[in-house]
Amino acid sequence: MDKVLLEKDGNIAVITINNPKALNALSTEVLQDLEAAVNDVKNDDDIYAVIVTGAGNKSFVAGADIAEMKDKTVEEAAEYGRFGNKVFREIETMNKPVIAAVNGFALGGGNELAMACDIRLAADTAVFGQPEVGLGITPGFGGTQRLARLVPTGIAKEILYTARNIKAPKALEIGLVNALYPAEELLDAAKKMAKGIAKNAPKAVAASKAAINKGLDGTMDEGINVEVEEFSNCFATEDQKYGMDCFLNKVKDKQFKNK
Repeated sequence: MDKVLLEKDGNIAVITINNPKALNALSTEVLQDLEAAVNDVKNDDDIYAVIVTGAGNKSFVAGADIAEMKDKTVEEAAEYGRFGNKVFREIETMNKPVIAAVNGFALGGGNELAMACDIRLAADTAVFGQPEVGLGITPGFGGTQRLARLVPTGIAKEILYTARNIKAPKALEIGLVNALYPAEELLDAAKKMAKGIAKNAPKAVAASKAAINKGLDGTMDEGINVEVEEFSNCFATEDQKYGMDCFLNKVKDKQFKNK
């Protein structure tokens, strides 16, 4: 993986898009390396939480690779869009929480990547946007779908139709990001959150993620049924017995086994 770095620290992993000369743009090579990194952490039972960020201090991901896209045919564009969406859905549906540490420009595919993550933390200097209509195209990696699910529909349409960028404080105001940090503190803040998540029962966290994702696709009643299923399945795990025993015996320093 030349264009994506993977670092593991205890029970957390940091995936870094490493294409700084192109502001970490999402070429096919970058997407292939990202998919490889995602599959690595997804299949590592010792990793309980994941961070995605960009190399350097200018850009998280500045977008897709325009030079690569420019001359694609309709069929080639569809293949490219399907592949990008496949990778982002793997992130979105991974059985581990994923935190985006947005350290700079998150434009086009960069904003789409951030939105595929569960939680978005951003540098207070970060910039977000979907500039595609100014290039004669629509978002192609889930932007029209995720943005309208994360922020009010009218705000999503304004961002998409105007192609104007929004700064970090506005992104926080509309609920696109969870919190802002000085750029030099961002990655440490993301690691602190990831480590805090990793202290909890991994299977319970994964079940919570699955319940939210599945529930958002259906009615409230369907979502409640999903929650009951995920809730009850937790009672087949060792971590449920251990966690409740720790609570009853006032044990604070818990060590879940992901079993």
